[in-house]
Amino acid sequence: MKKYKLGMVAAEFNFDITSMMIERAKSEAEFLEVEIARTIMVPGVFDIPLAVKGMLEDKNIDAVITLGAVIEGETEHDDVVIAHASRKIADLSLEYNKPVAFGVTGPGMTRLQAVDRIDKGKDAVDVAVKMLKRLGK
Repeated sequence: MKKYKLGMVAAEFNFDITSMMIERAKSEAEFLEVEIARTIMVPGVFDIPLAVKGMLEDKNIDAVITLGAVIEGETEHDDVVIAHASRKIADLSLEYNKPVAFGVTGPGMTRLQAVDRIDKGKDAVDVAVKMLKRLGK
């Protein structure tokens, strides 16, 4: 069986949370015997799509996982960030015909809820691998 190579794009914003998501992703990749071949850290979730695009252009990357935590603030900024990032990430997956797993939590989430959702790092790896297998890649 082919050993899949994943790219990982993770947000530095709320790094106390995203760092735990990254560790969960790495552990799951090791468990599933897939490689996280390349990692790009971006300032925030809104910046994820540009890094995803670069990874999808890399012929050595089979799929990409995205990790981030968008925590609710005093404005609706979290809604805007998630809406635009998630739409562009989905568009890129379709454009490049490669899976991109959405491991970004939020919007409307408290810091405590974000900590409760750190396993989304693990889940993103699971989704990427399942999609690769189901697409026969």
